[in-house]
Amino acid sequence: MFSEYEKAVKMMKKMTFVITHEHDGKTVRHMVLKVMKISAGAYSRLKFQGGIMLDGEQAFANQIVKKGQILQVCFPEAEINIPNYSIRNQSFAIVFEDDDYYVIDKPAGMATMHSVHKSGDTLETELYHYLGCPDGYVFRPVNRLDKGTSGLMAVAKHAHAQQLLQKQLHKDTFVREYTALCKGCLSEEEGMIKAPIGKAESGIKRQVKPDGKEAVTAYRVLEYGKHASLVHLRLYTGRTHQIRVHMAHLGCPVWGDYLYGQADENFPGCFALHSSSICFYQPITGKKVQIISKVPDMWYNLLRK
Repeated sequence: MFSEYEKAVKMMKKMTFVITHEHDGKTVRHMVLKVMKISAGAYSRLKFQGGIMLDGEQAFANQIVKKGQILQVCFPEAEINIPNYSIRNQSFAIVFEDDDYYVIDKPAGMATMHSVHKSGDTLETELYHYLGCPDGYVFRPVNRLDKGTSGLMAVAKHAHAQQLLQKQLHKDTFVREYTALCKGCLSEEEGMIKAPIGKAESGIKRQVKPDGKEAVTAYRVLEYGKHASLVHLRLYTGRTHQIRVHMAHLGCPVWGDYLYGQADENFPGCFALHSSSICFYQPITGKKVQIISKVPDMWYNLLRK
């Protein structure tokens, strides 16, 4: 039975490891850093907060572990205030869930996170209410989507999971693919856009500029319409508004993009960009996670007009 000390610590997430023969005689520090792969910074905080326990008792860095013992790492979460908005019918879908992550299908027109500049419902506030308004809730997106972009994004359930998966971003082990309905017909059916992106002179806009940061996007036309193209895209870097800036740079802005193209009544408050595929290796279990989300049928109706 675990101690009263453990029960007194308010925890959001616990990771448990049963010591095997292979690790018999190792130190707690070695197990946490090398085997459980906790970052050095998180390890230091956990020691200070009393979040490392062996068989239910507070553990110390140089303590030797023995086969059969239970090593537990507990992550305390700071409480935050989430606005109590009147939540509409749940508009997002949880399409994957395990002990460490959600993959969420976000609707277009919904901001990812709450801020002083974004009032009303966000994915952050809706998930908070969906989970029953838990104490200590912290929203931990691994990747983010613009308000006007729909589709798949990964959300971590605890800080360690977020930190591990974010290390995979823009590597072959974490692949994000998008589908866009673009105005105009691309001259090449496929290609690699290598155009640096930097801040525009004012506001939140970005633009292709020689002194910008490296930005690489691969594209492939899935279908041509008379005045539009349905395009598959893959990000190799993660610049702000990257796909939107690159497609506008090619002369085929995303349909309805009010910032880099032209607003359209078919896409009120959003535009035709969808995070249609996400694939990663779950860093804690090692399992491959691959999820696909279809674009709305309405896009094909517009394409084929």
